[in-house]
Amino acid sequence: MPDVETLQLVGMKFLFALLMVGAVMTMAGYSVLAERKVSAWMQGRVGPNRTVLPYVQYIPILGPFLRGLGIFQPLADGLKFLFKEEIVPGHVNKLYYYMAPLVALVPALTTMTVLPFGEFFHDNGESSPLILADLEVGILFILAVSSLGVYGIVLAGWSSNSKYPFLGGIRSSAQMISYELAMGLSLLPVFLWVSEPGSGLSALSLTGIVASQAESTWLILVQPVSALIFLIALFAETNRLPFDMPESETDLVGGFHTEYGSFKFGIFFVAEYAHIVVGSAIFTAIFLGGWHVFPWVADPWPANWLGSLLGVGCFLTKTVLLIFFFIWIRWTLPRFRYDQVMHLGWAKLLPLALVNLVFYVILVTWLDQPAATN
Repeated sequence: MPDVETLQLVGMKFLFALLMVGAVMTMAGYSVLAERKVSAWMQGRVGPNRTVLPYVQYIPILGPFLRGLGIFQPLADGLKFLFKEEIVPGHVNKLYYYMAPLVALVPALTTMTVLPFGEFFHDNGESSPLILADLEVGILFILAVSSLGVYGIVLAGWSSNSKYPFLGGIRSSAQMISYELAMGLSLLPVFLWVSEPGSGLSALSLTGIVASQAESTWLILVQPVSALIFLIALFAETNRLPFDMPESETDLVGGFHTEYGSFKFGIFFVAEYAHIVVGSAIFTAIFLGGWHVFPWVADPWPANWLGSLLGVGCFLTKTVLLIFFFIWIRWTLPRFRYDQVMHLGWAKLLPLALVNLVFYVILVTWLDQPAATN
């Protein structure tokens, strides 16, 4: 029988995991609202401004303000998807048809377990990262698990027994393979830079990468090419415009979720934005210093609970700004053709990632030579 301390630790980890899942799902829901508001702003419209809770609308000033922002719109959207009539086409493979939305959503929630989003200061002045599982190979875990999301799209396309979803699934698998190579190669210079001799930091751990940026500067300033390649590959991995080949409406009607409706379509919808939230958080941790507010400068807050809250707020602010960047790009750039997407991945990003890797291998070797001679 496990002792009381073990049970308490397991219970705290479980509650922490539930809070993280709830936070990601909430941010995904409000990312949908941000998408609608930003698109309305760019097109000269108002956007969602009618949904409000029954008694909140009667609160002076605050009620109309919240209504105008559309704060309660995600709640209305979720209830709408939940209570829509469940329609299943007769020609689908039901087992995989029902399984596909969950397979698409679970990887985004799973990767949050190894993502640090702040630090907790103890009474003795020491700090520990706010993370569910601090793996030494956290980056490899993220790359492995996040790539599983494509199976949900492929399952949806195959199980629908329809030509448009099937083509969307094929496009998704080809796009994922094309850009995962460039994404992985863009991270190798990061590992080389972080694991310098004598640093004592784990290059494959997100906690170690964030700690290395606290001691020097943000990696986006040191390795801008790696950051650019990773960001472009992140757009392709999340199937966002201009890379939304699996669901391009002009070619494939609705792509892989053409045959989906009601709550199952809602899960696909939330999964897309959950991947955006998690991808933005990963980019923040790797290239934007994590919860550290300025490059080259120590954090300006005290080493106590207030500093912990401010660090988490800084991390969330950077993540939200990146989510806005995702939305901004969608409503700014047109969709690429399928051949252009493949050409960019194989003929442009992959060679650039290789050249960038060779450059940093030479640079790190040259920088380490004085240390070796001394």
